Order: sequence, then C-alpha cells, then structure tokens
Amino acid sequence: MAKNTRHSELVSETNKGGESLPLARTSSLATPSSGGHPRNAPVDTPIEAPYVLPEGWKWIPLLESFENKTSSNKKLPTKDYSNSGKFAVVDQGQEFIGGYSDKSDFVFDSELPIIVFGDHTKCIKYIDFPFIQGADGVKILKPISIVDSKFFYYALQNIHFPDLGYRRHFPIFKDYLFPLPPTLAEQQRIVNRIETMFAKLDQAQEKAQSVLDSFETRKAAILHKAFTGELTANWRKENGVSDDSWEEKTVGDCCTSLKYGTAKKSESSGKVAVIRMGNLQHGEIEYDDLVFSNDEEDIKKYSLSKGDVLFNRTNSPEWVGKTSIYRGDIPAIYAGYLIKLDYIKTMLIGDYLNYMLNSPNAKEYCNSVKTDGVNQSNINAQKIGAYEIPVPSLPEQQKIVRILDTVLEKETRAKEAAQTVLDQIALLKKSILARAFRGEL
Repeated sequence: MAKNTRHSELVSETNKGGESLPLARTSSLATPSSGGHPRNAPVDTPIEAPYVLPEGWKWIPLLESFENKTSSNKKLPTKDYSNSGKFAVVDQGQEFIGGYSDKSDFVFDSELPIIVFGDHTKCIKYIDFPFIQGADGVKILKPISIVDSKFFYYALQNIHFPDLGYRRHFPIFKDYLFPLPPTLAEQQRIVNRIETMFAKLDQAQEKAQSVLDSFETRKAAILHKAFTGELTANWRKENGVSDDSWEEKTVGDCCTSLKYGTAKKSESSGKVAVIRMGNLQHGEIEYDDLVFSNDEEDIKKYSLSKGDVLFNRTNSPEWVGKTSIYRGDIPAIYAGYLIKLDYIKTMLIGDYLNYMLNSPNAKEYCNSVKTDGVNQSNINAQKIGAYEIPVPSLPEQQKIVRILDTVLEKETRAKEAAQTVLDQIALLKKSILARAFRGEL
C-alpha cells in the first residue's frame, strides 16, 4: 500500500502553531480580559478569555469540543509495523504514516474523520481513511457534532501547548479554551479561506522542501565525481596528466601517525580550548559549548596546528566517523574520542583528505567496520588507517578542492535560502491561523 500523499499535508506540530490560547478550565461564558490565570487554579474557577471574539462566537473548554475515541486495546506495537500492507498505521511520529499492517481487527472502527494528537510529540494529523492506531502516545479525537472536523484540526494547531519534553500533553488540555463560531457553515467558510491561502503557500513550500531534501543527494553526487576523477577529467587532459596517475593508498600509508587525544578532564575555562566530538560539524570546527585545558603537558602533547584533520572515533552509530579540519581559529587541543590524522603533506592536502573522509564512500566504509556497543559505536585507529583512498597528484588535489569549495558553497547557499523560505512560510501560516480564530478571515 503506497503512502497516501493526498493527506500528507494535513500534519502539523502544535509548537509551530500561532497565538497561544489561555490556561483555562471554564464555561462558555468566559469573558475577555487582559489578565492571566494561574495554571493551578481550581477547576471551577472562572477564566479570563485571551481576546474578544466576534459577535456570535463563544469560548468553550477544549475538552468539551471533542470526544476521546482512543482505543486501549487496539494499539499496534511498533515492532509489528510492516513496510507494506493493506492498512496504514498512524502514530504520534513526525512521519504522516508510521508503517503498514494487514491486521484488519486492529482497524479503527468509529466514524471518520478524526484527529490524531501525539501525546508526547504534539504532532497533529487529520485522518479521513481507514487506519490502525499506532503504539503508545496516540490520542484519537472526534470533534463534537457542532464542530467541523477540519475547523477543529486547524484550531488545535493554533493552540501553543508548552513543551513538556516526553511527558504527556493531553492532561493539560483541561487548561485551554476553544473558539467556537455560531454555525457549521461559518466554520466551513473559515476552513475554505485557510485552505485557499495555504494552497498558494504550499506550492512554494513544496519547491523549497525539494531543494532542501535533495541537498545531500546532490552533495553526494558531487563528491562521487570528485573522487572517481570525473570532476577533473578536463583538467588532466589540459595538463597532460594521465588518467592512470591516481594511486590507491590506505589512510595509514598517507599518515605518519594516527594519534588519540587527551583523556584528562577538561575545565569550564582555561588557556586553550579542547575540541570534542560535538565541535566537529559538517567538515569544520564549530566553537560552541567549549571546554578548556590548563594542563601544560597536554597542551604541548595535543596542540593542534592549522590544517590538522580530526576523525571522530566514538559516537552514535549515525555520527561515528565524522571528520573535520582545524583552521587554527583559536588555540586548541583535542579530546580522546578524536583521532588526529597526521597526514604526509607531500602526499595529501588536508582539505582533500577532509572531503574524502566525509564522502558517501567513507561513510559506507565506517558503517562496515564500526564496532557497536550500547548507544555508541567505535572505529579504532587501525580500522581508519586501513581505509583505502584515491590519491591523485597534489596539483590535482588542489584543483579538486577548489572545485568542491565553489560548488558546495553554492549548494549550501541554495539550501540556506530554501530553509529561509520554509521558515517564512511557517510564520505566514501561523499568522493566517491566528487571524482565522480571531474571526478576521
């Protein structure tokens, strides 16, 4: 069963919603005020509504706007999800569809459409097709008869629930109000206005998301061309360099040593920074969340020089093996979960080695040789030293680095521009929802 893309846009996180509705537990007779209300107020304490609603609208307690249709005995465990099946499994995850199953006895058997709320994740999904309720943390909400389902779906997005981490959020529904227009026709009119305005934004969002999603694919393709010789084929031809001039060498062949960093405890302040695995980001060193060392012996032994390449030997399975180059921005040494690759400068350029070790081929190698423990993986010096890399001449390495710098900078700018567009669209949608539930559409 293929993913139902028709519904894929009807997913939202409430923490991306618009204006917060009040902490409340009250009747529909709540009156507007600029004041607040204590979170721990008694259940029957009157609430001050957050803003004035249009004539005919009223505030009702959020808990009274829907029925809780969550099934306690039809929750399909995550381990039972399949990659294909007759029925979609909808859970609280960020993906619209969590998996698939053929277990017809688990299919939700009440009236559709319904709204799925992620009790831990705050993710909201509009469901109007047969589905199976996913594992723990799913709340299935059916709007009452005087509330349009789509209106409820969008209104719920406009409530900004606090981030409680992985605690459950459904218990705090009792603290919120719901803005209710007088008729279903008015609710449906508002929904139509929201969706008309969203449709225009969704076209731009789809294009920007495509650029963002394809960034890693485009980057991988560029790196593949670089390290197979395709990127500099014309350069070799123009400079009379043979296509057979490249050599295969191991990282160990190209280095005088593969040196582990300091194991000593760092300080919150000190003479030099200690680069840790978290500082290795996207091939560069980021100087966030720094720790320091005052140990003279360590400073002498582990001091970094401009152009040094650091390999992350211990990390999560996803991130072990990431590599970055030190640009000499600030005096620094490096921690024990890192290996400094002392490459032979008459054989390799640091930037070439850094690009090579961040390539898909290198990632594939790291995945094949890593040793997995509890929550962490390890690649020791011997294993990274055995990795074979293509080694062209230094002039060709320089050409490859220049091309990669230029091309990947353009790709990064395109990615950042796409992210900016997505952020702006998210803000516009928040604004539209905020206006909608003040009766301004």
